[in-house]
Formats: sequence, structure tokens, C-alpha cells
Amino acid sequence: QVQLVESGGGLVQAGESLRLSCRVFGRTFSWFAMGWFRQAPGKEREFVAGISGNGGSTVSTDSVKGRFTISRDNAKNTVYPQMNSLKREDTAVYYCAAHYEIEKVTTAPAFWGPGTQVTVSS
Repeated sequence: QVQLVESGGGLVQAGESLRLSCRVFGRTFSWFAMGWFRQAPGKEREFVAGISGNGGSTVSTDSVKGRFTISRDNAKNTVYPQMNSLKREDTAVYYCAAHYEIEKVTTAPAFWGPGTQVTVSS
């Protein structure tokens, strides 16, 4: 059984940085393309960033380009979104997601974590 566990959420000031983590259990981590989504209050869940199984390919939504990066450590079964220059509008529950294909992880992940709250105050 595949399990995704996020950590690292919290309350930060606008302009600050935060790094989330997501660890995967139950399957060979490098088989998975990994993604991050977020859902703000009253809004639909949206794709944020994704990374291929070997880390060689990344993709992100326009609203976070230049501010967020995504990386992974396959030896630790962990993926990390590094979020810099945070804005109030980045406030959301952030979800880790996985799929065997990077094209699918951006639109229809097969596996989800429970989410972690990120709150950005001004």
C-alpha cells in the first residue's frame, strides 16, 4: 500500500520561505513522478509543481514560477517543494501527490497525502 506523508507546513510572514517535505512509503520511490497541489478556502484544488522520477524534469504553474522549486532525494524517498517569497495568496492546504507518469501527476494523481496547512500573513 502506498502512503504519502507531508510535513513542514506552518505560519510564515509574507516574503519569507518555507520548505515542505513529502515522504513516500510502500513502493519504490523512484518509480513515481511526484507533484504538489494546493487548495485555498473556497477554491478548487490546483496543481503547483511536479517532478519526474529521476528528478530530471520539473514543471510548475505560472503563479509560482521563479519563487517555488521542487526537488527530490530518492535515497530518502522524499520530495521537497522549496517556497520562497511567499505571498498571502499562497495560503492553502498543500497536498503531495504521486503517479507513475509525470503527465498524469499534474492532472490525475493516483495517490495523495492528507495535506499540510501553509498560512502566509502580511
